[in-house]
Amino acid sequence: MSSASPSSGRHRKPKPMSLAVRRAFIVAAVPVTGALLSAPSALAADKSVKTTGTTRSVAAEGLDPAEQRIADRLNTRSQDPDLGATFSGIVLDSASDKVVWEHNAGTALMPASNAKLATATAALTILGPEHRFTTKVVYGHGTLTLIGGGDRMLTTADLTELAKSATAGVKLAGLDSVKVRIDDSLFAEPALAPGWNGSYYDDQVSPVRSLVVDGKLSADTSIDAGKVFAQQLADQGVTVDGEVTRGTASATDVPVGQHLSPRLSETVKKMLKESNNDIAETLLRMTALGAGKPATFEGGTQVVRDVLSQRYGVSMANFELYDGSGLSRADRIPAQTIADILDLLTDPRYRGLLRSIDEGLPVAGEAGSSLGPEWGRFDTPDSACAVGRVKAKTGTLTGAIALSGLTRAEDGRWKVFSFVENGSTADPAAIKDAVDGLAATVNGCPA
Repeated sequence: MSSASPSSGRHRKPKPMSLAVRRAFIVAAVPVTGALLSAPSALAADKSVKTTGTTRSVAAEGLDPAEQRIADRLNTRSQDPDLGATFSGIVLDSASDKVVWEHNAGTALMPASNAKLATATAALTILGPEHRFTTKVVYGHGTLTLIGGGDRMLTTADLTELAKSATAGVKLAGLDSVKVRIDDSLFAEPALAPGWNGSYYDDQVSPVRSLVVDGKLSADTSIDAGKVFAQQLADQGVTVDGEVTRGTASATDVPVGQHLSPRLSETVKKMLKESNNDIAETLLRMTALGAGKPATFEGGTQVVRDVLSQRYGVSMANFELYDGSGLSRADRIPAQTIADILDLLTDPRYRGLLRSIDEGLPVAGEAGSSLGPEWGRFDTPDSACAVGRVKAKTGTLTGAIALSGLTRAEDGRWKVFSFVENGSTADPAAIKDAVDGLAATVNGCPA
């Protein structure tokens, strides 16, 4: 690899332990790969530098033998040509915040779905893990209105129960025919984020609306949900007059049913395990509303910045976010920042609040997750030994591969890592194998 830049400012509030060693390690302002300056003095790096061709590494004081092996192996493995020329990475010791290894960690690259870590952190902080979203049905002037409340977990079974409740009210009023409309006015336009490609809408994400059923991807998830609700009414013996329309419920409409979503903690876990883009975008909007901001991409991303910087002290240097899922090709987040966000999970002050992020991270080899064998992850000689021992958020876009997470290293201490690649022309499967190998190296897999 070419030279490594200094780590961008880590300004997170100190953890309430190991204060004597807190912030005792910085990355040398020297153009080297995998800089490992880690002595108590900011400039106490070992002076011996080994150079082989264009690859340079610095030996560092303060690393335990397992960490030194991590650093040495990453200096070698990060030279993999499949990673391309635009690659950044960092490994931190979670207890001390010591930088074990880094390469261009302050360089802002497309994070792909690693951006969901920022979205999840903000959502849990603003709304709380126990928060639930409410879908309502109201009646007025011969019309039942299904009101979207941002529940991305809403199912046909849930709408069936709402239809039963609404039917009871309709029949009690002596009616056997109603009109049906949907109210998804909770979210403002636009429904599409800057930097989204048109090809995303077939299988990656839907235009963002506050009403959806069964996680269905479509051009208009609200109308689709309204049609399912109308069918459930018909199944209950209520005649639906005309097509499902869009409108805004009146303040005088009478409530006839409501459904509460699962807890936010469960929604976050599902979002991270599956890397679900639609859940991420809905959570971004609901987080904005929870903070008193407009339910827009701009409102949501501003709240994410505010939460990360003001609540947790995470540096926003070179941080650019335009959506909640990481699908936007305009998003830019340094590996340093991603690692700082993940490092919050190891802080006792935040463990309860952010627990569902930790529990939602895919585990290497976990079927049904984005690190499962069905995706060809952690199945090479370089990485298979880390199956079940690495938990990390994946990120995949054309031209961007990321993997950031945590693993317990050979010294028994948790290490936080983030690896982000942009622009490699190698086969995506080969890039993922290379990145998996880096994560396995942090765990302590043999070279």
